[in-house]
This record gives sequence, structure tokens and C-alpha cells, in this order.
Amino acid sequence: MGRFDGRVALITGAASGIGRATALRMASDGATIVGFDRDVAGLDTVAAEVHDTGGTMTTVTGDVSRRTDCVAAVDAAVTTHGRLDVLANIAGVVWAERVADTSEEGWNRMMEINVSGSFWCAQAALPHLIESHGNIVNIASNAGLMGQAYTVAYSTTKGAVVNMTRALAMEYVKEPVRINAVAPGGVNTPMSQNFDMPDDLDFSLMQPYMGFRKMADPNELANVIAFVASDEASRMHGAIVSVDGGLTAG
Repeated sequence: MGRFDGRVALITGAASGIGRATALRMASDGATIVGFDRDVAGLDTVAAEVHDTGGTMTTVTGDVSRRTDCVAAVDAAVTTHGRLDVLANIAGVVWAERVADTSEEGWNRMMEINVSGSFWCAQAALPHLIESHGNIVNIASNAGLMGQAYTVAYSTTKGAVVNMTRALAMEYVKEPVRINAVAPGGVNTPMSQNFDMPDDLDFSLMQPYMGFRKMADPNELANVIAFVASDEASRMHGAIVSVDGGLTAG
């Protein structure tokens, strides 16, 4: 018996990185996965991986920054599988830049994907999650718990995810639904591998955020996300779980 047998999990950003790892991890525990991403080829690859290991995954192509796409993804999950038990808001973007170089377009795009996407998906999913006594797991970041040079926009979005998680948890504290967040440090994903940094940055300003341990493997995050989404974490509500190798501990 898997801990997600008979349950349906909608995972945003499922085409790569933490989203891919979470899809594979939860599918191995019996969940039916609905992967939501704008990367069609990546989604197809992950769906094939899930199927090859005996799991079930359907896909929805769309942009989490668009409310209509988020609603459509939730509707597709419920229409196809008859229920929704877990929403894992994993899709996100990150880059570094000086404050003076931050464009209106870049700022808005960061907010739309990292914050608005999680909110729109949550808004659409909550009625179904209440019905199934399900839960939401948002992806925050150590950057949402501490100030960081050269990532002001990103840190702002992840700080918003932290407090959005807490505020949602309080608004729905009397309902049979759980809402939590996982806050990673550095994770070895395509997003971090392609992390853009400004020229001639003062590296001494970045060094405090590097930590003392190596970057996490996406599977390490997937294990924590699966735990938080499972009945084993039944008393967790409004929690921000740091998974950053001690980066924010001191």
C-alpha cells in the first residue's frame, strides 16, 4: 500500500527539477499525477518516466502566471480523475541582478510566476481540496527568510510565498485542508545551473548565502514535499519547513 493510493496530485513545474522529482516520488507512493508546465516536451518525458515505473501521470500545458491556465489545470485534474488531493506549487523562476538593472517586465514576470501562479492555483484548487481533506505544499526558499544581495525581486517573491502560506492557513484553519510550504536552499536543478548573475558583482555579498554544504539533489526535496503532503504530517498546517542544510539556522 502506498501512502498516496487513490489520491490525485497536481504538480506545477513538473517538467524538470524539483517538480519532476516530486512527480516521480509521489507516483512511486501510489499518487496519480497531473503535471502542469509550459514545457510540452519535458512533461512528456516525465510522464513516460512515471509510466515506465508503473505509475500514472497525465499532463496539462499552460503558464502558471495566467489565472485562466491555472483554473484549467485544476479543472482538468478533477474532470479526468474525479478528485484532487494535493496541490504542489513548484513552478518558479530565478535570476540575479542589481537593483538598478531590474526592469518592469522582469519584476512583473518574477511576481507573476512565483507568487501569482501559486495563488491562482490555490484559489482554484481549495474547494476540491476541502472536499477531499487534501493539502497544498508551496515552494518558498531560504531567500524568503533572509535578505539577499542581487536577488531583491526573487527574495521579495519568496517572502510573499512564505506569508501567503501562513495567511491561507489562517483563513482556512477551520476547514479540513492543510496548507504548508517547503523552503529549500540551493538545489541542483536546471534552473540553478542556468542562474544568471551580473557582471563584476561583489562576491563577498553573495558568499553568506552559499552555505557550508553542497547543493541539494532534487530528490531530497521531493522526499520532504511528499512527507508534508502525506497523512504522516497531519498536524502540520501553516508551517514553513526549511530544507537548506542549515543556511538559515544561524
